[in-house]
Amino acid sequence: MAMEGKTVLVTGSTGGIGKETARRLAGLGAGVILVGRDKTRADAAVGDIRHSSGNENVTAITADMSRLRDVHRLAQEASTRTGGVDVLINNAGATRSHRELTEDGIETTFAVNVVAPFCLTHWLMPALTASGTARVINITGGIPRGRVDLNNLQGEKSYVGLSFYNQTKLAQMAMSYCFAQELTAMPVTLNVAYPGHAYTSMNKNLTIGTYPPLARPIVPLLRLAMPVVYGHRALLKATRSSVYLASSPEVQDTSGTYFNSKATPTPWPEAVLDATTRNTIWELCETQRDRLTP
Repeated sequence: MAMEGKTVLVTGSTGGIGKETARRLAGLGAGVILVGRDKTRADAAVGDIRHSSGNENVTAITADMSRLRDVHRLAQEASTRTGGVDVLINNAGATRSHRELTEDGIETTFAVNVVAPFCLTHWLMPALTASGTARVINITGGIPRGRVDLNNLQGEKSYVGLSFYNQTKLAQMAMSYCFAQELTAMPVTLNVAYPGHAYTSMNKNLTIGTYPPLARPIVPLLRLAMPVVYGHRALLKATRSSVYLASSPEVQDTSGTYFNSKATPTPWPEAVLDATTRNTIWELCETQRDRLTP
């Protein structure tokens, strides 16, 4: 099979788009490591994917991606467990109805969506380079347009859950753009994939307060429509770009590119092309990484 002998690590993979991505890659023969916060749910996902894919080489590591010490431990454990990681898919995402800080003093949504994939990729670099050639795929989401407000980068001045989620995904893309440039002399590619919309546990559990005020009156209708419009079929479609980037020989040398939900290269949003935005986010991520890097 296309991924036989490859090791893939997928964060946020005990449910939703991440789980279906992991299932498809396991079906292609890859050894897959799932990552989730809850051990019971992770163990259940392992059993489910092993059964449906016929691939017994599916395991899990539990880690809370909002805690940098967990992200660091995840990198260490994955590196120890494998001879090398061929594909890293930074899929884990978070959104909140109100502003919360992690134990590291970072706004939670920003921590999971931006800082965690930056740090995990950095800390996994020895395992990625050990594989010979490796691929990193960062999963964006929401509505990837608009601007990144550098004066409200962690929701310090104003905070509306989904609007801030969109900003963090743009910030993640800006970080990814910089990271790909840093990797040009290394045997590691890094691309960004937009999955499109799907009905997952994350959006299922959104409170009304997470939505922008103008959208709140129609939230009950959205909750009725989303399982129909963005149900299982949409969930499977949402894996297209990440599975393509993880497995296709056509993109083995492609890096620093943004792919849409149809797995087609597409222009970066204007916010990502702004050098001040990119540099500010990159420096913030480096500061957080250096707090835990020996």
